[in-house]
Amino acid sequence: MPRQRSQPHHKPAVNKRFEVGVISISTSRFAKYGSVKAPEEAEDLSGRIIIDFLRSAGHKVHSYTLISDEAALITTSVRALLSSTDVIITTGGTGLAPRDVTIEAVQQMFQKEIPGFGELFRSISYDEIGSPAMLTRATSGIIGNTAIFCLPGSPNAVTLAMEALIVPELQHILLHASEQ
Repeated sequence: MPRQRSQPHHKPAVNKRFEVGVISISTSRFAKYGSVKAPEEAEDLSGRIIIDFLRSAGHKVHSYTLISDEAALITTSVRALLSSTDVIITTGGTGLAPRDVTIEAVQQMFQKEIPGFGELFRSISYDEIGSPAMLTRATSGIIGNTAIFCLPGSPNAVTLAMEALIVPELQHILLHASEQ
């Protein structure tokens, strides 16, 4: 039986547009393409999907970066965007392999974690793909007034997260993150 969704408990925020940084994290893609500034330059479908969803929602994509899955590089890349963006979305490096270090690099910077994002993402992923959904460590949090979302590298997972969770709730999340 399908789940019944109740009405949102909040009024939508003023229709604000946000500056967003996108970081694609892939050691193999970085080795092949190097440092690129657009997902098309690296055949990065997940990065393209994120950018398309953001632009369709009226948000400005401040930057796109492709980096290798190295903790220090991930931390540096996130910190570089904090003062110029409202939102940072990463894709890749959320799995269980030893080389997947996105979560370890980013989570330590969170001032507030948003555990519901990862929980909901795994739940709706389970509805689509079954038990393999437990393998992702997708997460989200707040650093200062900036929301960070760490997504898997799969285009299907990115589409699901953007469509079902991030785009619909982004204004509400940032409204709370900016409260004094």
